[in-house]
Amino acid sequence: MFETFLILHIISGIICLILGLISGLARKRKGLHTLTGEVYHWSYVGVFITAIVLSIMHWEASAYLFYIAIFSYSFAFIGYISRKRRWRNWLMIHIGGMLGSYIGIVTAVLVVNVSRIPLLNGLPTLTFWFLPTIIGTPIIATISKKYKKRSFSSKTV
Repeated sequence: MFETFLILHIISGIICLILGLISGLARKRKGLHTLTGEVYHWSYVGVFITAIVLSIMHWEASAYLFYIAIFSYSFAFIGYISRKRRWRNWLMIHIGGMLGSYIGIVTAVLVVNVSRIPLLNGLPTLTFWFLPTIIGTPIIATISKKYKKRSFSSKTV
């Protein structure tokens, strides 16, 4: 049972890593960006559910996975739902949420797998808890600044 959830978790995570990158690089309009973003979100749901199940199954070793899953998926959910509901300032919330969730999944992948990555496995694990956020936060700020100048019309994502 554990192996099944782990395989689903890995597949969902790989889909998120690939589609999150594609969606982030795609032009921000209906089409590739919205399609990959939609699949990214639902794959993240898969990552979230399987992470919760896996962490409960091996709580002593993986309790941190439970908290990362809740924290990271909350970003994905807020980013996703802000786009669907078009809240006030939805675009800034969408950008912060979706990129925040991507930082979360990259962090989780690095923390869990860094011991298996040559050259990186010699660095302290704590580095990989913070490095994605240190790199990703200025990216979020730059992208937010770029899109804040635009109107929040229905033409934008």
